[in-house]
Amino acid sequence: MVSVLPPVEVSCAVEVFLAIASLHKEYPGRPEFTIQEVLERAAKENITGDLRPGVHVHASQHCVANKAPNPAKHRMLFATGKHTRRLLLPGDEIHPERTGKIFPEPGEVPEKYLPLLEWARERYEKARPAAGIWADDPDERVRQLRDNSYAPLACFGEEEEPRPRHLEGLLQARGIGAEMAKGIDPDDYIRELREGWE
Repeated sequence: MVSVLPPVEVSCAVEVFLAIASLHKEYPGRPEFTIQEVLERAAKENITGDLRPGVHVHASQHCVANKAPNPAKHRMLFATGKHTRRLLLPGDEIHPERTGKIFPEPGEVPEKYLPLLEWARERYEKARPAAGIWADDPDERVRQLRDNSYAPLACFGEEEEPRPRHLEGLLQARGIGAEMAKGIDPDDYIRELREGWE
């Protein structure tokens, strides 16, 4: 006898998660997707029978980990730009007030999407070592050590230790304003600043 699960009432957050997860799975080479692409995929999946207005606000704000909560606190997506999103990965910057879910619970997802949810969880776990984050599962931690895939230990192998992601913005700012200091000798500049000091 085959048991049939009752239909699940899918929230807008879950609908957005499933739409972007299906895009990531279908296009593994794409690092991000536009909000419009996420909405189009949600419409194509047609999980609830129509594209609800809440799906857009969840894709642009409510599910986005690196934005201030307003009011939802989900951490399912990461804003890579003003209009681009991807699934959250370990090591991504998260707004300190965001404490919500990274993944929907299996009971919140229609049965046909459970393999996609499992795929997204595995994708997240596989990215932990590259971000320098220990796996939650002790057996997986042992594998990270054995395979030398835990990023802070990778410097003992052939790979370099990756720089912390929280410094990326600072490193990207390197060189900004350099043209303002062109032709100025740093020592002369410091001497001028110090003139008149006691």
